[in-house]
Amino acid sequence: MPTPSPVAASRAAHAAAEAAQAAAPALAALPLPLRASLLRGLSQVLGNNDAHLVSVAEDETKLGVERLKGEIRRTRAQLEMFARVVENGGFLDAVIDHADPAARPAPRPDIRRMLVPLGPVAVFSASNFPFAFSVLGGDTASALAAGCPVVVKAHEGHPRLSDLTTELAATFLPPGILTVVHGRETGRELVTDPAIRAVGFTGSTTGGRALLDLAAGRPDPIPFYGELGSLNPVVVTPTACAARGADIVREFAASATLGQGQFCTKPGLLFLPEGHTLDDALRGEFASRAPAPLLGEWIADAYRTTLNALAAHPAVRPLHQPDQQTEACYAAPALLATTTEALRTSPELLMECFGPTALIVTYTTHQDLLQTLRVLPAGLTATIQGQESEDEDLFHTLTAALHTGRLIWNGWPTGVAVTAAMHHGGPWPATTSPLHTSVGTRAINRWLRPISYQNVPDAFLPAPLQEGNPWDIPREVNLPSQHKNPGE
Repeated sequence: MPTPSPVAASRAAHAAAEAAQAAAPALAALPLPLRASLLRGLSQVLGNNDAHLVSVAEDETKLGVERLKGEIRRTRAQLEMFARVVENGGFLDAVIDHADPAARPAPRPDIRRMLVPLGPVAVFSASNFPFAFSVLGGDTASALAAGCPVVVKAHEGHPRLSDLTTELAATFLPPGILTVVHGRETGRELVTDPAIRAVGFTGSTTGGRALLDLAAGRPDPIPFYGELGSLNPVVVTPTACAARGADIVREFAASATLGQGQFCTKPGLLFLPEGHTLDDALRGEFASRAPAPLLGEWIADAYRTTLNALAAHPAVRPLHQPDQQTEACYAAPALLATTTEALRTSPELLMECFGPTALIVTYTTHQDLLQTLRVLPAGLTATIQGQESEDEDLFHTLTAALHTGRLIWNGWPTGVAVTAAMHHGGPWPATTSPLHTSVGTRAINRWLRPISYQNVPDAFLPAPLQEGNPWDIPREVNLPSQHKNPGE
């Protein structure tokens, strides 16, 4: 697809943002059952056209038909999950405090609070999830559930799929609620357009930081929710290494190379105790996996550049480093090794290598391990492989040193469950906003803002705050005051 000129990019971004702005009031006012039906309708659109969508997606991404079918199922599940969230109405966080002339230290007026949509949202698609983090992915689903129209900046890795998905959705959605634009310059223009009130992004730390700065540098700064880079360390305790080291190695290799290592939750660091005897098993697991295509030449080039830089470092030794001179978009799994001391003294080793590779890190003592964990950048996940009967104290010590959004015990980070309790986020550089998640029901909170109504007549109030509760949603009414009367 040709790159639009700066003028064309600006026009495309502005036209899409204006259309979203025009559609925003009607979507925000839509009764919750109808809003939920929109989300279920989009899920049905995906289901009715899954074969065609998967065919186009496979042609553009080479991710594999079965993987793509599973991703459509996940995307549909996300849309249906948010439909249930909308129907319940609890996401509006409605709170009512009736007037109380006897309140101390001063009489209290009638105050009612709820969350309302921010307005039009820009969403940047991810390269590695052409359905679940793309046009109808989690960011879009949660924003529509919140009542916000969405303008999607399509990823250049799957433009035809993005357009097809949008065309299919347009047969069901009113105009302006979902629009797709193309091109990096168009994306930048979108972030600065006055009609856009928030941005969701999944991608590289470099790209995310540039867009974050644009969002913050506007005359009216807006929220930027970016999911960026993560090393996702895995710590294997000495007891776990001795009890089931071979199983851990096999499972680690499967997780680190899943999807050709192109998941944001890929475990990139494996901490093993000094004296372990697992090098041959690790080498064998990675060597047994054949070269496979990456998402595109830009990914393959970045992968080889980062891998070569890591492998050339004097503190790194190769465990398995095959010739990477395969077809342009192909890569073979690779495995490197270093020590905790090297990580502490050479921060350049703490770079994410997006692809089928990992770094094995040997530690000497628990104190050596803790000192190293404290210098790691925060991540989306951190995993501890331990023995429940012996490692409880060590577990608590390790968790205090790990800065992460999701802590995993005896499992693996690839595979993000779409549940209410899931937190897919974390401190910088994992995300730009550690308070929020991009997966799970709480993802809707990114696109809402609170407003309080004071002494407003009941007939003038929005339905969720009216005395009769016409939408029949959960509400908190007259919670105990923080200020008690004297003598209570």
